[in-house]
Parts: sequence; C-alpha cells; structure tokens
Amino acid sequence: MSIQQTDVLYTAVATAENGRDGRVATDDGRLDVVVNPPKEMGGSGEGTNPEQLFAAGYSACFQGALGVVARQERADLSGSTVTAKVGIGRNDDGFGIIVEISATIPNTDTDTARALLEKAHQVCPYSKATRGNISVTLV
Repeated sequence: MSIQQTDVLYTAVATAENGRDGRVATDDGRLDVVVNPPKEMGGSGEGTNPEQLFAAGYSACFQGALGVVARQERADLSGSTVTAKVGIGRNDDGFGIIVEISATIPNTDTDTARALLEKAHQVCPYSKATRGNISVTLV
C-alpha cells in the first residue's frame, strides 16, 4: 500500500553528478561522497558506490524495523547487528541487484531470531519497496 504526499513525514534529497563516476550529495550537506565503480566492474574503486550506499540504507532501515517488532514481541535486541549485502550483475535488460539480509541477535534463540527477521521484513520500508522487484534473501 503506497502513501500519499500528505502522509510524508520527511523527504531526503540527494543529487548525483556524473552518475557512477562522480559525486553524490544531500541538500543539507550531511552526505557528500565521491562515487566510483568498484574495481570488479572496471572502476577505480577509490570512492563508494551506489550498491554500498543502498546496503547502508537498507541495513539501517531493517535494524529499525527489527527494533519495532522486537518491542512488540518483548525480545531483547541489545548488541544486535544487521548486515545487508547488495550484489549487482547482468540480467536480461542490463543490470540488476540482489540483496541478502542477515542479523546477529545475541540474546535471542535461533527460532525467535528467525521469526523477528521475517516480521521485520514485512514492515521495513526498504523491504516493502523492493518486494516483487528484486530478490531479497533473509539468512
């Protein structure tokens, strides 16, 4: 279910120059980074790249969603981490991405941790945005 413009609480604004081999910055100046293709894709690998930025955003958002469901389930998330691995490769119409999400939840048993991951995947805005568009695997 999509939101309406009147429901928006915050809008992030970023502008890129020269695409994958240039610079990207937010309008408030809090993020201003050089972007370069990774060496694996023929680039210099000196700057960050869109996949790293997406992985950073997705992992942070997913950790937030995990916190929401953990509070509902009264689960202990202290010391937990979420890692997003974003892969890029060729597909039928150019390039596509895949994502793997993993979490370490030290104070929770394996079954509870898995259930929390599944529930977080249902409420995370990044997961909702990518659902049906790219492969996202929870491990």
